[in-house]
Amino acid sequence: MHALAEDDNTPDATTVQSAAVGSRLRELRENSGMSLRELARQLGITPSAVSQIERGAKQPSVNRLLAIVTALGVPLTDVFSGGVPASTDTADTLRGRVITRRADTAPVELEDGVIFRRLSPGAIDGIDFFESIYPPLSRASSQNALLRHEGYEVGTVVTGQLTVEFENEIVVLSSGDSITFSCSDPHLIRNASAEATAVATWLIVHS
Repeated sequence: MHALAEDDNTPDATTVQSAAVGSRLRELRENSGMSLRELARQLGITPSAVSQIERGAKQPSVNRLLAIVTALGVPLTDVFSGGVPASTDTADTLRGRVITRRADTAPVELEDGVIFRRLSPGAIDGIDFFESIYPPLSRASSQNALLRHEGYEVGTVVTGQLTVEFENEIVVLSSGDSITFSCSDPHLIRNASAEATAVATWLIVHS
């Protein structure tokens, strides 16, 4: 497992193990009332593959994780639930403010070593706000499959460089560059660099 240092963008010991991610995905599926076989059918994979993810025997890719939450009809932020609660005090609660410290939100490690970390302080209806860390040569899908899901995506590269592939276009984003697009447009995100890690922030707005 990787580690995320306090002052940089490398992974740290707080990264959520694949077993914890799988357990949370199983909980979300069961809460939705969907069977394992039905989820597998919607994802176009075998029930055994879904079971491996839920047992933590296999890490889902970014694309697979987004496909799962889309099929279950839950926001991406729900995957981060169940960890250390946001830091709040009575005064902030009364004012409707929620504060989350960096140490309160454990990043989630996915296939290819990609790290997702929730940036929104608690759940916000209709919005997923998170950070992604793509190690050198990592990608959202090991099969290079383009993904479609719900919502509208806004992304900004903080460090490094990310490539966003669409059906008829390839966009390369460097540090400080931003992009907006409909998540219904088939797309794939990857880090083409063999040396530099890419960090970006993403806002997914659901209709």
